[in-house]
Amino acid sequence: MKHKRSEIGLAIVGCGTIGRIRAIMARDYPGIGWLGLCDINQELGEKLKVDSNADFYTTNYNDLLKRREVTAIIIATDENHHFGPAMAAINANASLFIEKPLATDLVESRTVLNAIQEAKVDAVLGYTQRFRRRFLSVKQKLQDNEIGDVTSVVTRAFMNSMVPIATVRRTNERKNLTPMVVSGTHSLDMSLWLMEGKIPKTIYAQSVDKKLQSHGTKDATFGIFTMTDDTIFSMNISWGLPTVWPGSVYGLEVGIVGTEGVIDIEDTHRDVVLASNKPQGAGYSPSGFNPGVDRHVDFLTSYPPGDIYNNQLWGPMREETNSWFQRLYIGTETPHASAFDGHRNLVLSMAMDASSKIQQKIEINDDIEKEILRIQHL
Repeated sequence: MKHKRSEIGLAIVGCGTIGRIRAIMARDYPGIGWLGLCDINQELGEKLKVDSNADFYTTNYNDLLKRREVTAIIIATDENHHFGPAMAAINANASLFIEKPLATDLVESRTVLNAIQEAKVDAVLGYTQRFRRRFLSVKQKLQDNEIGDVTSVVTRAFMNSMVPIATVRRTNERKNLTPMVVSGTHSLDMSLWLMEGKIPKTIYAQSVDKKLQSHGTKDATFGIFTMTDDTIFSMNISWGLPTVWPGSVYGLEVGIVGTEGVIDIEDTHRDVVLASNKPQGAGYSPSGFNPGVDRHVDFLTSYPPGDIYNNQLWGPMREETNSWFQRLYIGTETPHASAFDGHRNLVLSMAMDASSKIQQKIEINDDIEKEILRIQHL
């Protein structure tokens, strides 16, 4: 239900690539009355303060989150560093947007979810793909029962290895920075959102690490879920493609078969191809990352947040961010992932990793989190 417009006091913890994108959008949104920033990298934070015309900047997130102006908070730190600021944000009793995942540690993720539910905080997760027009269109067709009851789903994600290399280089805590936990979670979330109401009961998965082992992560993980209604779901991701691969980040294919039809989604971005004698940059290029190779061919529109035109980002992250602002400002219902969705996605991605570790099928039941922790410590 929509409510009276209320000006937003926004705090953003993390001023890297995604925090910067959302801060610039906040600068342009008329409902934002106050903007505060935090990052431990003072040079990065001070620059964004100027570029976004922010009202406040600090290197200590507690100093930011205790400000009386704050009514909404975005957590955009590195994946391994969500827990502390997320818990502080919950204590601030503000509306909350957390970049996926809730945490990369299963116990910490459960703690964050429980705290959100206990405090009754309006919290959402950053699963940007939900805001792309093609997936919203498919979601509506499924809700309208256009292909009958879904019986099988096949999902395949291909990713440039720039993503894992850039991700793991920022930390020595790499044990949970796997293809599924960091990136496969996007296609897992999308598939489960499209299959809404279907609940996984078993998972069997396998992984390979021949290329990226030296970086402390895996190359690929393939798995098959069986749902409680016997629907089968194949979830496959490889993020070990060459750094010269034309896809900037994500290439996705999804096939959804029902009793009365099929929906086949080709989202590999090969419909707009640029080839040039001029290097096309890194594609995925967080601060300080250089892949060390030139890319001369690019699949345009393959960068998940969107594309720059006239110094503005256009695409799903713009839709996602402004939709969240609108949710806060006038109470519009939005398709954001919930905190429950985010924790579930982490549990299932870690269940895939656990199954591949022991080379056995795993039952997904009330004890699944304990079982994952047991396998992680083997």
